[in-house]
Amino acid sequence: MTDQEALFEFLLRLGDNTLILGHRISEWCGHAPILEEDIALANTALDLIGQTQMWLGLASEVEGAGRSADDLGMLRDVWDFRNVLLVEQPNGDFGQTMMRQWLFDAFHFDVLTALTTSGDDRIAGIAAKALKEVTYHLDRSSETVIGLGDGTEESQARMQAALDLLWPYVGEMFAPDSIDDTLHAAGIAPDLSALRAQFDTRVDAVLHQATLSKPTSSYAQSGGKTGFRHSEHLGHLLTQMQWLQRAYPGAAW
Repeated sequence: MTDQEALFEFLLRLGDNTLILGHRISEWCGHAPILEEDIALANTALDLIGQTQMWLGLASEVEGAGRSADDLGMLRDVWDFRNVLLVEQPNGDFGQTMMRQWLFDAFHFDVLTALTTSGDDRIAGIAAKALKEVTYHLDRSSETVIGLGDGTEESQARMQAALDLLWPYVGEMFAPDSIDDTLHAAGIAPDLSALRAQFDTRVDAVLHQATLSKPTSSYAQSGGKTGFRHSEHLGHLLTQMQWLQRAYPGAAW
């Protein structure tokens, strides 16, 4: 794989993470527990889709094959997506959605912070813009996890169940492969394994305030980076997300 191909794959990972999570969150529109949360979730989804447009737009430039950001987002099949498995997990109840959001936000914040000093000025610029939004995302999801975890007996139990369910997907986010290693050596991408300590420190502090217990094991799930899927979640999601473009190829309005 050439350096250009590695960069393209890396940009797909960044864009696919925000695209898939943004779509998942958008499924709450009109269904959130209260109006304030409905608006907040919709705004978070819009932020993530906006970031997707930037990452996949740069990916299309790097690829140089004439595909647009929309083409990359809407016309690839499930095996071509490079998102981490965490972001495609079902919404479940509101607590599960916010636990998923918080775990990704904590990871996303550190990745973007590191990317603001990337040797690729284009990546550094996008990261700086996205970081402003993700800083708010992390603050909000952290406060929500704390409030629900240290809330009623039922809310605490639901948040602990959500953490137990989603924690096994954390390991994959910090498991670098040859693409990550190549771009880190080139000064473009961070050392993912080195970010884990920062993540754990932040997570431990929030879980302490939320009176939640971190599961004892966290293993690195493979799949998101290779395109091989361990579940049907992404396939079902893409069926919903891409149906208009696939039903009416090339449609414009």
